[in-house]
Amino acid sequence: MTLLIGWLLFVSHVAGIATAIMALMSSRTSQGAVAWIVTLISFPYIAVPIFWTFGRPRFYGYVSARGERDTVLRQVLQRYRPNMESFISRPEAVSGRIRAVEELARMPMTRGNRAELLIDGGATFDSLFEGIDRAEDYILVQFFIVRADEIGLAFKRKLIFQAEHGVNVYFLYDEIGSRGLPGGYLRDLEEAGVRVSAFNSSRGWRHRFQINFRNHRKIVVVDGRVGWTGGLNVADEYLGRVERYGPWRDTHLKLQGPSVLALQEAFWEDWYWATGDILALGWKPRQIPDASQHVAIVPSGPADGRETASLLVQHAIHGARHRLWVTSPYFVPDHGVQDALTLAALRGVDVRVLIPERPDHLLVFLSAFAFLPEMIRNGVKIYRYQPGFLHQKVLLVDDHTSMVGTVNLDNRSFRLNFEVTAYVPDKVFAASVFEMLERDFASSRQVSQRELEERPLWRKLVSRATYLLSPVQ
Repeated sequence: MTLLIGWLLFVSHVAGIATAIMALMSSRTSQGAVAWIVTLISFPYIAVPIFWTFGRPRFYGYVSARGERDTVLRQVLQRYRPNMESFISRPEAVSGRIRAVEELARMPMTRGNRAELLIDGGATFDSLFEGIDRAEDYILVQFFIVRADEIGLAFKRKLIFQAEHGVNVYFLYDEIGSRGLPGGYLRDLEEAGVRVSAFNSSRGWRHRFQINFRNHRKIVVVDGRVGWTGGLNVADEYLGRVERYGPWRDTHLKLQGPSVLALQEAFWEDWYWATGDILALGWKPRQIPDASQHVAIVPSGPADGRETASLLVQHAIHGARHRLWVTSPYFVPDHGVQDALTLAALRGVDVRVLIPERPDHLLVFLSAFAFLPEMIRNGVKIYRYQPGFLHQKVLLVDDHTSMVGTVNLDNRSFRLNFEVTAYVPDKVFAASVFEMLERDFASSRQVSQRELEERPLWRKLVSRATYLLSPVQ
């Protein structure tokens, strides 16, 4: 027995040292590397399983699959991308700098699009259901959260009806976000002919404990001609039907034009990871009469070689000259984004950040108060939305550029989740975003520096402690 315990201790410490070397080579910051190395060597019995569950910096399985995709699916892309040539935006025709956005997106910005702002759940689901009803060939569906409640059942009926009438329907969900979804819901879809798959972040023995990576994207594409993305999932709370959240404030986006194919490509890649199947889809851009908007679709996630979401947000902030308005339900940005917001305020930009008054994730909510006092001292204005829960993810730069998507301003969205953002450098669209956010700020209260400084000491300590956990929240 003593010999067995000795061997177990030896193996644990060897595993701790080996994992510490991996943490040294892969941690994003020196502080994170030091913390992991000390913990892994000192307490390997506890730290090793925690690291392999929560500490891995990149989704290595998806990286490998992406490499396979680049060879297996290259012929499809080679046929599709030339079709886009006449729709690619020219830098001189677009407000703002687009080269960095295209590099981050790994696909070009396109012109000839129509972007329609969908405010709150009623408008969003009306638009989604109308689009699904008009499907002729295929429907691609991807959500982080799907519930078997009133709107979830209505959504299921729509998909089943179309599948039974010959439309190819593909349904991809995140197994962590949709963990409460009953098996019967999925079986009903499958029996009707819908192709159903979980995202499978822990697929394969090497990734069995990789539960900290999640697919947070919300994508619907119909026939390659109409697409939707934004903040809303499929659940009753997104329609304000859950009392504890109150009226739910969210924003979604309907797209028509060549940008829909970029949204489709993001889904296509995720489906290939989840199932290994190559979907036969339409890849010919649709000409939309009188549509002139430029749009870039920027997928991001832990398989990227760079921190795409954080860099995209910083790029937008650095481009602001007069106005920078941001809304995010979870506001715990990395130091790069914090510094960019502070610099914008210092150079005279009207920097406003809108966050919820009431939280739905307490740790994330408390973490923000660790750094908000300093941001307010430097001129960043913080507002808290009053009527109900705020969930939209929107950014407005001056009067010309907007971003709508799934990215929250926190570490999880920047580094652990698969996300997607629509980058729209268009003055007409920006004017509609401005009007929407102006109403939101009118329904909010500004947080004062005095309010934060007068908090009890214990609340300040809790905020600092929870902020230390922000890398895995």
